[in-house]
This record gives sequence, structure tokens and C-alpha cells, in this order.
Amino acid sequence: MRVVIAEDLALLRDGLIRLLEAHDFTVVAAVDNGPDLHTALTEHKPDVAVVDVRLPPTFTDEGLQAAIGARTQVPGLPILVLSQHVEQLYARELLSDDGGGVGYLLKDRVFDIGQFIEAIRRVADGGTAMDPAVISQLLARQDQSGPLAQLTPREREVLSEMAEGRSNSAIAGRLYITEKAISKHINNIFTKLDLPPSSDDSRRVLAVLAYLNGQ
Repeated sequence: MRVVIAEDLALLRDGLIRLLEAHDFTVVAAVDNGPDLHTALTEHKPDVAVVDVRLPPTFTDEGLQAAIGARTQVPGLPILVLSQHVEQLYARELLSDDGGGVGYLLKDRVFDIGQFIEAIRRVADGGTAMDPAVISQLLARQDQSGPLAQLTPREREVLSEMAEGRSNSAIAGRLYITEKAISKHINNIFTKLDLPPSSDDSRRVLAVLAYLNGQ
């Protein structure tokens, strides 16, 4: 599986290269700034990219901007953001793209290498990989007087699990309730948010994120 890495810290960039190559990924490019990232993504068209948000030259949102720009040229290009920060504006734009293959993980919350590798593969396959803390920040910034306010605490919990890309059975296992109950909660969520259910888990999650982010 071919991957592009964008990370400005040399030690972390080298560590990611070694880690991914040890798990049978082929690193076709490892860059440390936004312009080089955009070039690498559009030229190599990798199976997945692991991208930091804040890259030179401005150290603001260069990574996300480059990733979004590349996806306009290569629709559906899988992007996994790996950052210390949740950049609201461009994160919303990336996550609201219904092309699939997106993820957002926080560096200081990656505790399990196996789960990290699985998240990269899931994004490469067109799925989603979301850190619960990212979802919490996105949810917390929504208009609480709108349709989201209609969700019960349990439905919000299920919505957060959905946004992480988990299946109904996986959500049921984490919340210790039946899969039938999960299906009911999900149907209620879609009804309250005026979103039609879909058999495509990735598109279902992205549709929810798109709605929550005001797209």
C-alpha cells in the first residue's frame, strides 16, 4: 500500500516512515511543508496520506489546505489527519466531503500501534477513523437549539461512535446494549437529523458529519 507522509518534525517523520514500512506500507514521499505535500499527493496519488495540520511555511493549517486542494484534483484521495490540534474550519470541509476515505486522529491520543495501523488501512479502504475527542469538539460547537438538540444523550453517544467508523455490532459491544437497540437509535438519529439511512457505513458517517458541520 502506497503512502505519503507530511510531518515537519524530523524525528516523528522518520519514526512514521519506519513504523509504516514495518507494516508493509511503501512510503512514496515524506515531506515537511504544505506546497511539497500538495505536489506529492497529486503526483503520486497514494493509497493513503498521513498528514499533519500545521506545516511550514505558516504553521497554521497548511497540511489541511494542501490535502483539501489535492482532493479537488484527485477525488476521494484518502487522507488521515494526524495532529495535536483540531482545526475547525478546514477540518469541517475535509470531513464533509462525501468522497469517503477520511480520518482525524490526535497525536497525543494514539496509544495503540495496532489500532493506528488499522485506522490507516480503514481510511485507505474508503472508511473513516475519528478520534472521539475530535468528534466531541465538533459536536460541542454546534447550535444547541437546532435538530442536534433533539438527540438524547444515548443517541449522541451512538452518533459519536458512528463517526469513528464503527459498525452497529461494534457500537453495541462498546455500549453494552443489543445490536437491535443500536439500530433503533441510529434510525432515530437519521429521523431527527432528516438524513436518510444508508447501507454504506462510510457515507452514512460522512453524511452525519456533513450535517453537523453545516454543509
